[in-house]
Amino acid sequence: MKYLALIFALVLGSCARDSRPPVQQDNACSILDQRSGWLKSLKKAEAEWGAPVHVQMAIIWKESSFRARARTQRIFFLGSIPAGRISSAFGYSQALDGTWGDYQDQTNSRSARRSNFRDATDFIGWYMQNSNRSNGIAMDDAYNQYLAYHEGQRGFSRGTYRNKDWLVNVAGQVRNRAAQYEDQLQFCS
Repeated sequence: MKYLALIFALVLGSCARDSRPPVQQDNACSILDQRSGWLKSLKKAEAEWGAPVHVQMAIIWKESSFRARARTQRIFFLGSIPAGRISSAFGYSQALDGTWGDYQDQTNSRSARRSNFRDATDFIGWYMQNSNRSNGIAMDDAYNQYLAYHEGQRGFSRGTYRNKDWLVNVAGQVRNRAAQYEDQLQFCS
């Protein structure tokens, strides 16, 4: 019986994935060294949708800090009673429920999960291609791609970000991080 419990624990442990976010998130090579399957997922989304790896990575960095189960902050009623979350954003991509549902329907990916890195990169590529088609945003324009990602296609076309200095600043951070990742990716082994 003792051996059976040990075997069960080993099998269960071997199925578990490291859900902690990678360290050294300012280094694209380090991130990809820590998560060996991620580059394949990023390149697949790049091939499918035309979304550059460095832009996808910068969006994921800003949206979830590479955390599979990232969620928005909780809202509290009367200061201490949990009353939900700011939005339904979840996972690596921080996709909202409705937008994720649109992605699943339009790509016939009903089993896709926001906490799955491969699915999240595919979603980001799909969304970036929609931004390219709807608003003419170049696929390698991390700044405007991020603004459209955050505000939605219609919000971007209406310029809703123009009155949000904090968001313009965040889009600048994404642009800078994408450029940094692009430079680093040239030297990854």
